[in-house]
Amino acid sequence: MGIEAQRRLLNARVAVVGAGGLGSPIVAYLAAAGVGHLTIIDDDIVDTTNLQRQVMHRADSIGTPKADSASGFARALNPDVTVVTRQQRITPENAQDLLRGHDVVLDGADNFPTRYAVSDACAALGVPVVWAAVLRFDAQLSTFVPGVTDAVTLRDLYPVPPRPEDVPSCAEAGVLGALVGQVGSIMAAEAVKLICGFGEPLIGRVLLVDALTQRTREIPLRPAGAVLAAVAREPVREMIALREHSAREVCAMLTDEPPVLLDVREPAEHQLGTVPGALCVPVGEVLTWDDFDHHLPDGPVVVYCKAGPRARRAAAHLVRIGREDVSVMTGGMLAWIEHVDPSLPSY
Repeated sequence: MGIEAQRRLLNARVAVVGAGGLGSPIVAYLAAAGVGHLTIIDDDIVDTTNLQRQVMHRADSIGTPKADSASGFARALNPDVTVVTRQQRITPENAQDLLRGHDVVLDGADNFPTRYAVSDACAALGVPVVWAAVLRFDAQLSTFVPGVTDAVTLRDLYPVPPRPEDVPSCAEAGVLGALVGQVGSIMAAEAVKLICGFGEPLIGRVLLVDALTQRTREIPLRPAGAVLAAVAREPVREMIALREHSAREVCAMLTDEPPVLLDVREPAEHQLGTVPGALCVPVGEVLTWDDFDHHLPDGPVVVYCKAGPRARRAAAHLVRIGREDVSVMTGGMLAWIEHVDPSLPSY
């Protein structure tokens, strides 16, 4: 790399958004590479379920802020790195203040509102962003650099943010722990290339990773212009208002006239336990139904998943195809375990 590249790393100011699965290899490899200043931004705390993939946290870090745990990890790896933590969630209102003054931002967030806030702020500030998203066995990566010819941002890749109920989180849908290590390492390499000025970063390209087959491919990304205009003309999808019941309320219903309970989690989750009497049908299958007559018994339907988003998506689909008496169990199976049956494993 040479002395000049090492000097650039030492003088670089890098912001890492998210101290989780992607943030772990990012922080590790940037600190080890000799990046002089790291700002770690995360508002979450370490949970037992994180340890499967967020490898810079330890069992004795459970309950502590992820940003602080990550800071301790980076300093232990390289005492010469200056680490600043920001234990807060990035929003459109504070994103520019949090990211201003950095040379590169690495977006390892796990939700779309934060991703769009980071992308928009960096576009306004003129700061390059290394972006990635991982779910189950698949990943996408790209590098957005404002000011270059045909510059693109996250909004060129995904012009319109999806609704929260349409996108399961890693906690709900699962993610291969080793995959976030692989992807986070690529993100760190992208940052090093941008800082040092060598190689060919993923500018104008989206890298797709399939961990099941261990194949990668890339697609070109161009400014969305016409696509955005077309999307703006699309009709807005009708929002469905859904009734909700707490886990305790659903439990009480089981003693009188039980409703039709629909568990829309994945089969592996069903094996960990269900609400007694529930029909187990994954949300992907429910969304293929064009009627409910041949799929569900008569009576009120209560839909649940692990935490809520998949259940709301399935319930809204049932309403659209004509089922009227549909509700959602608030908090899903996690709430059932906490308030009704703590003998079942939490996950």
